[in-house]
Amino acid sequence: MTNPLNSHQAREPELLRETDSRSDTSDRMRDALRASNPQRRLQAAMAIGTRAEPRDLDVLIARCRVEPDFFVRDMLTWALTRLPADVTVEPLIAELDSTLPQAISQSLHTLSKIGDIRAWPPMDPARIGTALIAHSDAEAARSAWRAAVALVPGESREELASALVTQLGRGGVEMQKSLSRAIVALGDDLVSVVDERLHAEDDTVRAHAMATRDMFDDPDAGFAHALDAAKRVVALGSEATVQIGTGKV
Repeated sequence: MTNPLNSHQAREPELLRETDSRSDTSDRMRDALRASNPQRRLQAAMAIGTRAEPRDLDVLIARCRVEPDFFVRDMLTWALTRLPADVTVEPLIAELDSTLPQAISQSLHTLSKIGDIRAWPPMDPARIGTALIAHSDAEAARSAWRAAVALVPGESREELASALVTQLGRGGVEMQKSLSRAIVALGDDLVSVVDERLHAEDDTVRAHAMATRDMFDDPDAGFAHALDAAKRVVALGSEATVQIGTGKV
């Protein structure tokens, strides 16, 4: 009869070899995430996401902070969403205090994809003010707009809309379009929050508010066209006001 102890001793080296093999594979994947070739980094992020092991969490988050390639960053987010939310949400929330704008932006993006309500309080303007939605880094701010709209509870929508309209007039056409889409996504019943900005003193804010108002009426309308039309209306209104003030009208 075979001695069970001998059988165990025979299997032990085999188990150690399997463990060493898995460890070597992990090391290779992690090294590949730092490769100079973005295609190698993309493949490494995909491989890590496919196996979906919580032990990879730290290396994924660390790479999110510095990864320069958009497609690789998107794959890193996918890999993080493959892990259990109980593992990922708290570390991602901790990244919101980072001094690196990309760390903040990527964490917000990932949290919005995970969709766990536990991520809402750390970005709730009623609790933390406009620190995230008014972030000086444009991409961090845009990520905050999208994440907030994705995670906001129903009872906090109006407060969020009121915070978002404080950013009207910011940036170029693409950034303004991003903000308008976020505001419109909160629901037609909040259009009055935008209406309050139709009489803002700043011409750029008024034009952006008008273009956003048009998007509520026609979400499929071209934003750039609506913004140009709004700017013309604002310009004509300002010109008329100046003429009245100088007695030329």
